[in-house]
Amino acid sequence: MRRWLLPESIEDLLPDEARQVEQLRRALLDDFALHGYELVVPPLIEHIESLLTGSGRDMDLRTFKLVDQLSGRTMGLRADITPQVARIDSHLLNRNGVVRLCYCGPVVHALPSGFNVTREPIQLGAELYGHAGIEADVELVQLLLGALDLAHAPLARIDFGHVGVFRALASRLVSPSLRDEDGRQDLFAALQAKDMPSLHQLLAAELVEVRDAFLALPGLYGKMEVLARARAVLPDWPDIRSALDELAQLGAAIDPRVSGFDLADLRGYHYHSGVTFAAYCAGQAQAIALGGRYDEVGRAFGRARPATGFSLDLRQLAQLAPRAGARSAILAPHAGDDALRQCVRRLRDAGEVVIATLPGHDEDVHELACSRQLLFVEGEWRVVPLERKV
Repeated sequence: MRRWLLPESIEDLLPDEARQVEQLRRALLDDFALHGYELVVPPLIEHIESLLTGSGRDMDLRTFKLVDQLSGRTMGLRADITPQVARIDSHLLNRNGVVRLCYCGPVVHALPSGFNVTREPIQLGAELYGHAGIEADVELVQLLLGALDLAHAPLARIDFGHVGVFRALASRLVSPSLRDEDGRQDLFAALQAKDMPSLHQLLAAELVEVRDAFLALPGLYGKMEVLARARAVLPDWPDIRSALDELAQLGAAIDPRVSGFDLADLRGYHYHSGVTFAAYCAGQAQAIALGGRYDEVGRAFGRARPATGFSLDLRQLAQLAPRAGARSAILAPHAGDDALRQCVRRLRDAGEVVIATLPGHDEDVHELACSRQLLFVEGEWRVVPLERKV
């Protein structure tokens, strides 16, 4: 076996890609800071009970597990940073008011989340704790849209859903086969796939009102008018009314040219507790960012806190953003007098990239991204165009 080969769906980031990712990371985290979001850095590995608290069995299947040789307990490499940030809010910060946190770091997936997708995303996100109103969700969506605009990502649309609709209907199911976890998962999967034959089969024994409402969900997608259709075809129950009202408020606050609704999009059903959203870029089938409300995760940590947020894969975003060219560097002699050293320091303090040549590597200068050089001209060090040898 070739020792330099990496595992499947694990890749290096080479200089151009790494520079693109790092520039985006700095720009986005700085932008989040301007909105009051404080940076946290959770550990890459934790006890498995903490990592999976409130996240559902789908995250369990995606988490690498190992045994801690110090304690003998099972530990996991994080597959999602959001539960860790919820733990920090619940037990370390212990603030009573609104808390805004952001983060960026690698996560590891036991299985790729899609075709040609890395198993080591760089997850960047923002979370808001302590406010249960739709205003918090609006703020997070606007922060996400601002981040995509800052990255010059070609946003196509952002779709909104609400797990409250599914939960309201699921609470009225009467078939024993659909009331246990496996049956509920089958129904959830059929709705996600908009598999109408399977839905008809699964719901055959349900009350007509509940069955018809479930069968209507896959067709309830589109622009703002879909909410009016939803009010007409879904039961007029308080919990469904409340969910549709929240979606209407969210839609009214977001640019209608990019916002839409999909009431059958239930990804993260076990994790989310209210509004959900997914942002898509032009020409991409997979969402660039996912988010929504997840109040129950804080409850699972022993401190009930309203929570909403979003995350994205910085690697994926960097591939969609316009390529940032390498900065033109200045070539400088390896050794020189104090005047040369002071000149190099002034240039670097001004933000210039200055690369020192090393003895014996004159022939390799063409591999460096230099367009200028430092030469001693008329008694002083000057920056002049670099002359390439033919």
